[in-house]
Amino acid sequence: MSKDYPVPAGYLERETEVKKSRFIARVFPVSSREEVRERVAEAHQDYPDARHVCWGYQIGRPGSASEAAMNDDGEPSGTAGKPILSVIQHKDMGDVLVIVIRYFGGIKLGAGGLVRAYAGAAESVLSEVGRVVRHARVQARVVLGFADEQPLRHWCEGHEGNIESIGYSAKVDVLVSLPEIRQSEFTAFCDAQKLDYRFES
Repeated sequence: MSKDYPVPAGYLERETEVKKSRFIARVFPVSSREEVRERVAEAHQDYPDARHVCWGYQIGRPGSASEAAMNDDGEPSGTAGKPILSVIQHKDMGDVLVIVIRYFGGIKLGAGGLVRAYAGAAESVLSEVGRVVRHARVQARVVLGFADEQPLRHWCEGHEGNIESIGYSAKVDVLVSLPEIRQSEFTAFCDAQKLDYRFES
């Protein structure tokens, strides 16, 4: 089963209005709960006088997310965070946070109206945001001579590889992360350069 999955390409904000209530929806790519907290705090700072700042997110692959949560922020239970998260789950997108900021317009929407409004606001950003595919990554430990460091760096630059850590002693000890789909190319490169490497499990 492929571990690749679509994630939002970046940040997007859209505003909708329902019976004079303003709904400002924001979408972000996120990879940790800490990041979610920061984005929600940011929304509170940007709109300090908003009545509600509701949100939903999921981290990991759609359908088997490692983490998902939602918050109604004072709206009646199940009328804000749940519809936001529900729209996210139907969009087949991972590592995604949607925040919906509401300014009350003086007309009560009722529970059904709130569910539709929050789902509609989430839909407005999620249907427009670009998607990029996040590839599953693997890590490899490589031990090499000083002269081999530059060719390894060069290979990483051309193949979406990242040097996670590097240590210098008698040899150079490098931890590389690379897309799983590049694993065989990396193996071929290391074999050709006669490098000592192993993939971390």
